[in-house]
Amino acid sequence: MRLRIYADGACWGNPGPAALGVVVKDEQQRELVRISQYIGHSTNNRAEYQAAIAALRAAARLEADEAILYLDSELIVKQLAGTYKVKSSSLFPLYNEAVDLLKGFAHLSVAHITHRENAGAHALAKAALKKSLGQKTQI
Repeated sequence: MRLRIYADGACWGNPGPAALGVVVKDEQQRELVRISQYIGHSTNNRAEYQAAIAALRAAARLEADEAILYLDSELIVKQLAGTYKVKSSSLFPLYNEAVDLLKGFAHLSVAHITHRENAGAHALAKAALKKSLGQKTQI
């Protein structure tokens, strides 16, 4: 099975209340998984990593052998590719967890996309954040 995985984290403030959104699609662009989850107080980068981890776990449950993980966080993409070092001690455990999950796939690539191209995952993260805040705040 070949999957397209979209993940995004959202924060209101940095740090602040945070949430993640994930959309997993098959080759025919059918939506297989949708996650919209509040994750508590976090930073933008931690939320982005937690979104990537949730997405990779969802894809692993689908027993995908081939996948592309799309993220709009250039930092996370470049850290996972080994282009950037992980300097933050708070990100390192999340980075390690993501790398371990990446190893579980026969073929998986991580690609940087624009915020607009990641609109589905972003909308899910925003929805979880708004729901947790109990208001209609512009995020």
